Amino acid sequence: MPDVLTAVTAGKLAETYLKIRDKRAELKKAFEEEDKKLEDAMDTLSAEMLEKCKEEEAGSIRTPFGTIIRSVRRRFWAADWDELNKFILENKAIELLEKRVHQTNMATWMEEHPDATPPGLNVDSKYVCSVRKK
Repeated sequence: MPDVLTAVTAGKLAETYLKIRDKRAELKKAFEEEDKKLEDAMDTLSAEMLEKCKEEEAGSIRTPFGTIIRSVRRRFWAADWDELNKFILENKAIELLEKRVHQTNMATWMEEHPDATPPGLNVDSKYVCSVRKK
């Protein structure tokens, strides 16, 4: 019995791939629009719950459906990367940064230094296919 996919033309594969990609994009857009509405509704409710906690001077409010907990969430980001890098280096505080490799910069570096793979670096390469519309 012949393999079904090998009997299919490259054009038919590309056409089907594009149809699936377009359908996924359509579904994703619809999901994101609906999810945004739900997210906005939750934000409104969160603001109301914060106000309730403030009015009652409470860190938490127990309800039959769940406990509302008021807490402080902090985020940090650099306003000046040069100054922050200087501080981190001066204080030997590398743990203040996340551990990840910048993909584009590492790819460029590896192209420019093909014989100098950094120790401890894993590299995964694989062939992939994509389809561009005409």
